[in-house]
Amino acid sequence: MSDSTATTDEGSVRVVGTAHVSPESVGEVERTIAEERPDVVAVELDEGRFRQLKGEQPDDLSAGDLLRGNTVFQFLAYWMLSYVQTRLGDEFDISPGADMLAAVETAEEVGSGVALVDRDIQMTIQRFWARMTGGEKLQMLLSLPLAFASPLAVGLGIGLTTGLLLGVPLEAFLGPLVLPATPAIPGLLVSIADFLLVATVLGLALGTLLTTAFVWSAPEEDEQEEFDIEDMTDTDVVSTMLEEFRQFSPGGAEALIDERDAFIAHRLVALREQGHRVVAVVGAGHREGIERYLGHPETLPPMDSLVGHESGRRFSPYKILGYLFTLGFLVFFLLLAMAGARNGFLLRLFGAWFFINGIFATVLAKLGGAHWASALVGGAVAWLTSVNPLLAPGWFAGYVELRYLDVNVGDINTLNEILSDEESPLDELWERLREVALFRLIAIVALTNVGSIVASFLFAAIVLPILAAGVGGVDGVVSLMVQGAENSADLIWGALT
Repeated sequence: MSDSTATTDEGSVRVVGTAHVSPESVGEVERTIAEERPDVVAVELDEGRFRQLKGEQPDDLSAGDLLRGNTVFQFLAYWMLSYVQTRLGDEFDISPGADMLAAVETAEEVGSGVALVDRDIQMTIQRFWARMTGGEKLQMLLSLPLAFASPLAVGLGIGLTTGLLLGVPLEAFLGPLVLPATPAIPGLLVSIADFLLVATVLGLALGTLLTTAFVWSAPEEDEQEEFDIEDMTDTDVVSTMLEEFRQFSPGGAEALIDERDAFIAHRLVALREQGHRVVAVVGAGHREGIERYLGHPETLPPMDSLVGHESGRRFSPYKILGYLFTLGFLVFFLLLAMAGARNGFLLRLFGAWFFINGIFATVLAKLGGAHWASALVGGAVAWLTSVNPLLAPGWFAGYVELRYLDVNVGDINTLNEILSDEESPLDELWERLREVALFRLIAIVALTNVGSIVASFLFAAIVLPILAAGVGGVDGVVSLMVQGAENSADLIWGALT
């Protein structure tokens, strides 16, 4: 627990640094406000978290807010941060945010006003996610399942899942890799058996490597120091922790810490200039930055630079890959048309592409818990979203599913409570998780997308060779594309000359 006071002729601000899960911090907050009896108690909360802390239901999240861009992944990041705090609260037998609730309740008791001075949490998480690199995001999301399960379970789970996903394109373009083709067994059965064998071997190998990496990266028991929650308010300890986070993700630290220091300081400076005596209750990690701005408000960055959605890179590698994939798909059909391929052949190709994507996306959406309307919409657009990876059928299925779900930030607390149950069997935990609107929505979006991805590879591996039998097989399709390129070149040359 630490505090200091910044005073001007207009008013004063006393900054109190707390640990959000510390009983000692709660007591210090209550005593400080009772002694000071300030005009205003400023707390590190936004409107949504304030309502949730008071036991009210947060506003439902709109479809646009939740499904825009990478917002589902942003909520996974927020979930991880929230879960860590919840586990700390369980360890020290105190609810996360008890210091802020104590500040609000004590302010009401002594007749002080309450000011919510933090930036909206959804905006913070969006900017936090946008500032992180791909490697930092992957490492952070990997740490989420490690908080819930053993390294062995997480390593094998990720390995086997990756093996299944890698097995599809391998079998599509290179298979069968292990089992020999035989006239006595249909080729499709050989491909399926070979796929399962290859995917399992790949998954176990990758799972073993990941498990070993997770175990080696975990600190030894004798290297772990006993953790005292009150150290969270010690200046040296907090500075060390923040520096470690900056080394992990400089951009993420800027959005999660530095920008919020400046945002909160803007609000506190405004209250001080209005002549108020203020006690500001903030996390210990923000105290130093806020005090620096209070002492030199002229160094504050403009407020408009601290708000709004952070836009990602316009031409990221992912987007470039998506554009190239779309271009390749269009060129494929255009060249076949220019080669004079019969309309019936092109229609069969397109129809097969439409149905195989639709079936797989619909089935996996239903497995995720989608209503039929949501699953069918995801399946209906899967052919188009497969052409353009910058879109995703899961988004469309998610938009429709939100007609049946009320999703809000409070769902994250519910998920934390379920995952804190270490006694219930896994099947019961899974059913309870599926009843939470946010988790069901994430599952539907993810599984619908996976269904479309798998269908695209199966189309290339199985359906295309079958349909192409009438034009000489895959080699015949390639010859048609070459002929189409030559015809296109002749047509362009003739138009120019």
